[in-house]
Amino acid sequence: MSNRINSAPSASSKSSHMRGAYRTALFAIAIALAGCGGLATQGPTPVPVRPAASAAPPPSTLHPGSRWLPAAWSDLPGWDADRTREAWLALQRSCERLPAEVQRDAPAWLGVCHEALRHQPADDTDTRAWLRQRLTPYRVLPLDPSALGDGLATGYFEPQIDASRTPRGALRVPLHAPPADLATRRPWFTRTQIETWPAAQAGLRGREIAYVADPLDALLLQVQGSGRLRLIDADGRTQTIRLAFAGHNDQPYQSIGRWLIDQGEIRPGEASWPAIRDWARRHPGRVPELLAANPRVVFFREEPLPDAQLGPRGAQGVALTPERSIAVDPKSLPYGSLVWLDTSEPLTSTPLRRLVLAQDTGSAITGAVRADYFWGWSERAGQQAGRMKQSLRMWVLWPR
Repeated sequence: MSNRINSAPSASSKSSHMRGAYRTALFAIAIALAGCGGLATQGPTPVPVRPAASAAPPPSTLHPGSRWLPAAWSDLPGWDADRTREAWLALQRSCERLPAEVQRDAPAWLGVCHEALRHQPADDTDTRAWLRQRLTPYRVLPLDPSALGDGLATGYFEPQIDASRTPRGALRVPLHAPPADLATRRPWFTRTQIETWPAAQAGLRGREIAYVADPLDALLLQVQGSGRLRLIDADGRTQTIRLAFAGHNDQPYQSIGRWLIDQGEIRPGEASWPAIRDWARRHPGRVPELLAANPRVVFFREEPLPDAQLGPRGAQGVALTPERSIAVDPKSLPYGSLVWLDTSEPLTSTPLRRLVLAQDTGSAITGAVRADYFWGWSERAGQQAGRMKQSLRMWVLWPR
């Protein structure tokens, strides 16, 4: 669901989901684990000590796009410093929807998940001990042995934007559900045609979900693949809903960040959302030209938001967890994989080393060592995601 705006291959090249591209609507086939029930609510339970076991090679059918080399736990930078227990809920969510191909080709995951759904670690130390007793680390590398092992980490988030059910005041930029003929007309109309052609406008008439004030906000929702709308009625009452990815017009994605670089408006490496918004404020008359550079339009479906603490659903079909979920290339890492990241935060370059779950994907998230880091939905999340383009090393943790 992730999509990005940076000129480098980032979530904005995705075709969704939650940063240029749009998140693909690929939901892994999942089978409920027999007898696993819901999340455990009881207190910590003793972790049985297992004898050491040799690691079985993970089946290459689950990672045809990458090499996994056996590693030692001491190879994982910062392993003992992470607040590892924070990833436990994300692990349990993945275990509740373990992909069918993982169950088939790596049945050891069934046992690990059966235990994980019933265990609640007491603290970070207990969590790490539990993982080390059941899993073994592998360094994730490109297939080509001559290729460098470092990859790219970008970030995405879930925007929160004010909106209205009807056009009023400044809120006049529509967000649409898919047109009725989307499945039969491929490709559908471009962004410019939607703005100017009567036939395209007729196809979207009555499909408006809501209206926002800034066309860049509408584009941001499309790039991220999902978002939250704070609906404000004429009396000032509010309701928050979620917009989820429901399709696109099948036109090629073009990064507006790349367009600004090609126009000489910003320098390479500066194509972040803050930089793009700053340019738009200084050149309001050229904003339509900027938007027209990207012909792809994303359509949405409305979803209720009964729990504001739940993130959008990723490609695995589970709610994403802020700072503990990533989007990956499923040819490199299967959904539900536990992954150790070694990267850094944008701007400060503070080390970002933590345990995360591979729970999402996007068309721009391609390659063996590639991750799109889900920051959440806060203001800070947007700031971090919009600037993130960092070097990355990855390890996958796999059942013994």
